Amino acid sequence: MSTVIVPPTVPSPSEDCEQLRAAFAGWGTNEKLIISIIGHRNAAQLKLIRNTYSELYGESLLKDLKEELSNDFESAVLLWTLDPAERDALLANQTIRRWDPKNLVLIEIACARSPKELLLVREAYHAHFKRSIEEDVAPHVDSGYRKLLVGLVSSYRYPGVEIDSDLAKKEAEILHDKIKGNAVNHEDVIRILTTRSKAQLSATFNHYKDSFGKSMDEDLKVDSTDEYLCALKAAIQCLVFPEKYFVDVLSKAINRLGTDEGALTRVVVTRAEVDMKQIKEEYLKVNDVGLDKAIVDDTSGDYRELLLTLIGHGDA
Repeated sequence: MSTVIVPPTVPSPSEDCEQLRAAFAGWGTNEKLIISIIGHRNAAQLKLIRNTYSELYGESLLKDLKEELSNDFESAVLLWTLDPAERDALLANQTIRRWDPKNLVLIEIACARSPKELLLVREAYHAHFKRSIEEDVAPHVDSGYRKLLVGLVSSYRYPGVEIDSDLAKKEAEILHDKIKGNAVNHEDVIRILTTRSKAQLSATFNHYKDSFGKSMDEDLKVDSTDEYLCALKAAIQCLVFPEKYFVDVLSKAINRLGTDEGALTRVVVTRAEVDMKQIKEEYLKVNDVGLDKAIVDDTSGDYRELLLTLIGHGDA
């Protein structure tokens, strides 16, 4: 469930644009005014604002925001203001260009988005970068990991809720056999995870736990140095337990050793309109402290205010 608080009566896009233009005027930038508008509009409303701003002033809102803002606040505002598919395409390209096998952003995009959303991301990537995600990914990974990652980013799963219980039981047995036989990169494992619907996979994983006493996630003994296994585990979590995956990302991003603002921004911005309410509930359960408080303690200034606004802090 979304935590973005849109006011009952929303000003017209032209009125929002006028206010944003006023926030940029003069010697200083009115960051509070920017947050009060951008932080309380959903993706469809922000698209109208971007288009109207261009029509009214002949300039790009994103370009003007970039010129007026800085640091983590700038990054968060720009990511939030982008169209979701364009945002994911940008995040995917950044991940590929700065390749690090421990960076699982591509897994997030491929597995935590709906089939339609992933298709729109792939189209946006084509439009912006004149290549496909899969052709850019392929050179960076070895054969087993490549088959999994390319299969995930190019998947178009059935989005419905119908399941085949017999198939779920059969494929639960296949997955169990491959895991116990240390053959987690077998083509059957990759086929099941890259082609089945999320509802079918959820049924399969439930059969796995009922039949073998442990979840598939528990049976996967992950060595942090094994890139394929880390990606496989992340894919399973993102496909059927996304809130648990994102809580883990947030818990690692907000810690005593320092804050990973990139990861924190990405999760808040990409999940605020999707399932941030569930993520907040799970975060409290796991960490015994609310996400709101964790953000207050680890961030500051306008960056903190925007994050708190997007996660619905105090129903602001």
